[in-house]
Amino acid sequence: MKSAKQHFDLTKHAHTPGCSTTHAKTPITRRSAIKALGTAAATAIIAPTALSLAGCGGRLPRGGHPTDYYVSPYDWNGLVENGQRLDFYENGTLRSRWGIDVSEHQFDINWPAVATAGVEFAFIRIGNRGATEGRLGVDDYFLQNAIGAAEQGIAVSGYFFSQALNEQEVAEEVAFTLEQVAQAEKMGCSFEAIAYDHERVNVEGARANDISGEQLTRNAAAFCDEMLMAGYNTLIYGNKRDLLRLEYNTLTSYPIWFAEYDVNEPTAPFDFVIWQYTNSGAIPGISTRVDLNMWLV
Repeated sequence: MKSAKQHFDLTKHAHTPGCSTTHAKTPITRRSAIKALGTAAATAIIAPTALSLAGCGGRLPRGGHPTDYYVSPYDWNGLVENGQRLDFYENGTLRSRWGIDVSEHQFDINWPAVATAGVEFAFIRIGNRGATEGRLGVDDYFLQNAIGAAEQGIAVSGYFFSQALNEQEVAEEVAFTLEQVAQAEKMGCSFEAIAYDHERVNVEGARANDISGEQLTRNAAAFCDEMLMAGYNTLIYGNKRDLLRLEYNTLTSYPIWFAEYDVNEPTAPFDFVIWQYTNSGAIPGISTRVDLNMWLV
């Protein structure tokens, strides 16, 4: 195994499955940890990377996009496959957790069997906005899945599938999401994070497929900011194409949940905290194919 690039031990910020993390605001990315350390520490860590990009002259190459000069903080030689499970090791130490994301499309789930399979965290779809008419709806299995996972000691997070056209509709989605989350919390569930998920959909008359990158940026930032104000960790979900539509400042200001399949290692030209590495996992207790994720800590 090659030696990894300099990396912060964020294990202290990673939440242990089964522990209550409601309304936690602990940093969940390497960048967040750097910010938490303060300006002096951040300068000491970031400066060498900037210099390596700039060369002896101390300037970045002209033209292009900041992502063109991105250098990952991780040495992906540390990826280890164990059947379907994907782990990341750094200097011989495990630096990741393994999990899934599910919705009503997985139907009834046998959560004890899922826990026995080694799943450590689960993102549960909270709800969505309709792709054509724009109606808000709760996922049919949200409460069942959230409570079922929590009862087995699996760390629970949630996500909302947005088709918002503007910030006003995002505010509606946030209020709806928080209402559903509050119901689950009353039943003993806690949430590690709540993610924003906007995707183009292959449906005739889809209302939000053609919103501009600028509007998508404002929508994602508005959702995340409202979640942070409500006391929840938050992330932005997407694949490379969708995430690169975001303005760079927003892309680098919030934790990213990155989807990329059928590759030996992730190719994102930006930091991310979760890699959704396949949408065709087979997990005991789940009757359908399911997304598998690796959460870096």
